[in-house]
Amino acid sequence: MNSYVSLTVSVGVLAVLATWLFGLTPVTENNLQVWIAFIAWGCHFHSGGGVKGSTTALVSMSFGAVVGMGAAIIGTGLLAGLADWAIPVAVGIGAAIICLASKIKLLETIPAGVYGFASIFGLLAVTGLGATEAILPTVLSVAIGTAFGFVSEKLAGVLTTKKA
Repeated sequence: MNSYVSLTVSVGVLAVLATWLFGLTPVTENNLQVWIAFIAWGCHFHSGGGVKGSTTALVSMSFGAVVGMGAAIIGTGLLAGLADWAIPVAVGIGAAIICLASKIKLLETIPAGVYGFASIFGLLAVTGLGATEAILPTVLSVAIGTAFGFVSEKLAGVLTTKKA
């Protein structure tokens, strides 16, 4: 089959597997999230695929999640005196840190950092976990999603008919 159909089949089948996996009790009990994995999966391709795409997705999204954790902590602690402005200011500081960090080659893909930043805040919103409790499930979900991106790309390559 051609590469377009191969990728379609690979992603479709693996999406079924990923969704099933994230529905398993040990996974749900540990607050891992399929939607974070799908963001990381997309980030793998958005970042060029292959080892580079996986590295960018895993490292930059995890960095963004750590920055998001810090923003949540200072927004509810150090900046709490700003009342309704505490979290917005903390988010602004976090966004600026992600941009500044893009000078580092491994963190140069700013959108990937933002995806991780948004993912931890999303997890905080849907679970009620504290920021330090949310970092591990966020990063593990990113890692799993990145792996699915890499595997889906490789599987598509195997399924693609090579011309003689």
